[in-house]
Amino acid sequence: MQQGGGSDAEVTWEDQQNINKFGRLNNRFHELEDDIKIAKETNDNLEDASNELILTDEEVVRFQIGEIFAHVSKDEVENRIEQMKEVTSKKLEKLEEEKETVLAQMAELKKILYGKFKDSINLEED
Repeated sequence: MQQGGGSDAEVTWEDQQNINKFGRLNNRFHELEDDIKIAKETNDNLEDASNELILTDEEVVRFQIGEIFAHVSKDEVENRIEQMKEVTSKKLEKLEEEKETVLAQMAELKKILYGKFKDSINLEED
């Protein structure tokens, strides 16, 4: 168990559960970071599409629905883009909140585990 010449603390079942929980939270944290990045990119793309739509002179524009492009009125496309931006923004808020919750739980577990094992355990990423 010793890595860096730390304490000889015995790993109990509860300690192992905390270590496992930390690992799961760490994995979830990385998943959330990836999801947040994708949501931000989607939001940026929708904003760009909205800006391009403002610049167009056409009343009917091509709008991608699934794998096809349909001719849709400019007003309808503007409404759909706004709805999509709202959904994406709400999703982004939820992801950010969950990320903060996960970070708080990880910090609490770090405090517990470092308190017991000192430098015998490494919970930091390199």
